[in-house]
Amino acid sequence: MDYGRYKYQQTKKKQEAKKKQAVVQIKEIKVRPKTEEHDLNTKLKQIRKFLSQNNKVKVTVRFRGREITLPEMGRDVLAKIAEETEDSAVIETRPKFEGRTMIMILAPVKKE
Repeated sequence: MDYGRYKYQQTKKKQEAKKKQAVVQIKEIKVRPKTEEHDLNTKLKQIRKFLSQNNKVKVTVRFRGREITLPEMGRDVLAKIAEETEDSAVIETRPKFEGRTMIMILAPVKKE
């Protein structure tokens, strides 16, 4: 077999593999510790939409001013989001603090 034909077949295999590969994006939802119930429900609806499109969701709780002294409020918000989306999402990264933000990553549930 000549080398040119071999190279052609290799590029075709790479193109075929790339075509079948699934691209997963990370979408971000930002909330505050004192976000009200209705606004949180709107954010939850958006999270479910992103998860149904097989995207990961990064939920960010942003603390401003004196809110930084109440990290348990942020954990409560993230726990509520995790609880509400447990049927369609898996917690990939547990809530953790990074500066003035608390971050949690949700991944869609694998369907069999």
